[in-house]
This record gives sequence, structure tokens and C-alpha cells, in this order.
Amino acid sequence: MSQHIFGEVGTLIFLAFAVGLDAFSVSLVIGLQKIRLKRIAIISGMIGFQHMVLPAIGMILGQFISSQVGAFTTLLSGLLLFFIGAHIFFGAFATEQKHSPHPYGFGLWILGFSVSVDSFPIGLSFGMSNIQSFLVTITFFIVSSSLTLIGLLIGRRIQGMLGTYSEILSGSILCAFGLAVIFSS
Repeated sequence: MSQHIFGEVGTLIFLAFAVGLDAFSVSLVIGLQKIRLKRIAIISGMIGFQHMVLPAIGMILGQFISSQVGAFTTLLSGLLLFFIGAHIFFGAFATEQKHSPHPYGFGLWILGFSVSVDSFPIGLSFGMSNIQSFLVTITFFIVSSSLTLIGLLIGRRIQGMLGTYSEILSGSILCAFGLAVIFSS
């Protein structure tokens, strides 16, 4: 009995890690911008929150939605990442006074959604099985928040070495990552 529970939890942690790697990759890029520790904590919490909410919604709707949603959410995630990257990239060339490039307000929600949306179909599949929703949502929150925090801190450290080219680099990486997500689906 305990081996079965351990196997379920191990699989869940592995899935949460795999889904959270998107957030880690994107947070590395965001960390390349000048960003304060308070903002890093907020971004990590928001991405973790959305990694918790989207699978929960997926579990609730799991029995009602077909398997076609998985491909759609992957495409949506890729498009959102690409457009966020394009915005950052072209914003680096703007000559007017720029507002802070850090994710704030609605932009932070969009960012969180774009890296968390791939957890929705996992929630759908869990909704059709007997996995406890509390365990899934807490695991996804902890793992994705931790990976985001680590990525932001690493990116922040690297940013000082890159200087003004960090926005161009971060926008280019996000565009490439978005295209990779789109074309891998």
C-alpha cells in the first residue's frame, strides 16, 4: 500500500517538475531584466498560484472536456510566449521613455497564464482518475514557485554581466521558446 502511494507521489512530483520547467526557462529570461527581490517573490507566487489553479480547474472539468484541448492549450501557450518575447525585444529598440519592463498587473497574469496553461490538460487527465486534488495543487504550487524563484535569481545574477543587451536577449529567447512550443505541438 505505501509503495503505491509513494509511486503516485513520485510521479506527481516528476510531472510538477516537468510542467514547472517552462516557468523556470521563462523566469531565467525575465531575471535578465533589472528586477528587485520583492518583484521576484511576487512573480514566483503568481506563477505558483496559476500552476495550482489551472490544474484544479482542469480536474473539475476533466470529465466534460475532450482530449483536443491539450493541443489547443499548447498552441496558446506558445503564442503567448512568442508575443511577450516580441514585445520585450522590440521594446528594447524604443527611443521613448520606457515604462518598467518587469511584469506588473495584467501583464503578470498573462505571463503566469502562458507558463501555467500546460498544467491544465494534466488537471483534465487527473480529473478522470482517482488522484487527490489537494495533493496535486499543492505539489504543483510548491514545485513551480521554487523553479520560478531559482530561475529569476539566476537570471538576475547573469543580468549584471550582460548590461543593455539583456532585453534583446530575453525577448529573443522568449520568441524562440514560444516558437518551439508552437511547432512541437
